[in-house]
Amino acid sequence: MGKREKKLKKREDLYKNKTTLTVYLVLRALILVAMVRGIFRQEYQNVFLCGLSLILMILPSIISKQLEIVLPDTLEIIILLFIFAAEILGELNSFYVRVPHWDTMLHTINGFLCAAIGFALVDMLNRSERFSFQLSPMYLAIVAFCFSMTVGVLWEFFEFSGDCLLGLDMQKDTIVNAIHTVELDPTMSNRVVHIKDIADVIVVHSDGTQQALNLGGYLDVGLHDTMKDLFVNLIGAVVFSIIGFLYVKQKGRGKMASRFIPRVITKADKE
Repeated sequence: MGKREKKLKKREDLYKNKTTLTVYLVLRALILVAMVRGIFRQEYQNVFLCGLSLILMILPSIISKQLEIVLPDTLEIIILLFIFAAEILGELNSFYVRVPHWDTMLHTINGFLCAAIGFALVDMLNRSERFSFQLSPMYLAIVAFCFSMTVGVLWEFFEFSGDCLLGLDMQKDTIVNAIHTVELDPTMSNRVVHIKDIADVIVVHSDGTQQALNLGGYLDVGLHDTMKDLFVNLIGAVVFSIIGFLYVKQKGRGKMASRFIPRVITKADKE
């Protein structure tokens, strides 16, 4: 067997479905082009992101082999596109800033995918002959929802840590034109003071210089972005939890849910 045949066999082992393999190869080629461009431009942070993306794209296949589970083709393709959209389009090509609601879309998909993974982890135990318990469809749906929301919260912790410790802006700021706070109450009686229709903000630096920011409001330091991300993550988690509930209720006969739920490799799959 020549080198070319070995490479082709290795790729087929990585992603056996032709559509999945095509998506993987196309995305990998685009990432390699971006990596070469980053090297020539000495943009080493972009090169690192490209390398990280290449590693992340082979992880689903490696994990499925190590754990002996089957990842549905639809789920694999969505994961590959999600990695490319988040790292290459979002970070390298600034889609998070240039494309409205790009971050919102990805967090919604993330909520859906994490719910699918959480559901599959419990569903595989539920079907295993080594365990005697049988969990209800509602319980599986609740576990999937909670797993997805936990992952979403942990990611927001990561973004907050990056902003505070490394001076990044992972939690994108939001322009707000109203303040509702008890901190400005001169009577100290816990009365909410409302400041509305904020148009401009003046920043006074420590050296006394002033800078006017004509933003149409003031910059919120990430709270609105965090809560928006968690809300859309919740939407994605709820959607899949309903799909998973119906899947178990119908005893695995749901075609739509089977496209997103990993399962344990059977003898038929090995043959």
